[in-house]
Amino acid sequence: MRSIIFFVFGYFLGVGSYAQPREITFSQLEKQLKQEPKPTVVFMYTDWCSYCLLMEKKTFSDQSISEKLDSDFYFISFNAESKQEIHFKNHLFAYKKTGIESGVHELALTLGEGNTYPAVIFLNQDQEVVYQHFGYLRPKQMYKLLNAITE
Repeated sequence: MRSIIFFVFGYFLGVGSYAQPREITFSQLEKQLKQEPKPTVVFMYTDWCSYCLLMEKKTFSDQSISEKLDSDFYFISFNAESKQEIHFKNHLFAYKKTGIESGVHELALTLGEGNTYPAVIFLNQDQEVVYQHFGYLRPKQMYKLLNAITE
């Protein structure tokens, strides 16, 4: 009984401290930019990337990161191997097969450089790439980068 109480208490305590930034999709971005222009952060990941998962769990769940993204940016979390067609900047991007059971989304190739994940891509208000970071970012590193972009 005692362990159940600790589990329930720990579960609810953990849920309260878990934050995630508000996400939008590429299809929503253009409309949002017309209403309120601000930069966009694109988090590009894959399902098989352990550092991508670590960034989701550690970096993007950090309260200060989540709050900074929500207040100063639009945030898009994008699977670079998604098979969904995406309209972005008056162009249709689709999944492109690269092997028997592998492939990459054309938009991932356009925004990034090859198959380096995780990637954090910063777009200005005109949806142009202004900065790319490839590799894992700890919360403190990400916060410094977000501040540098908004200055």
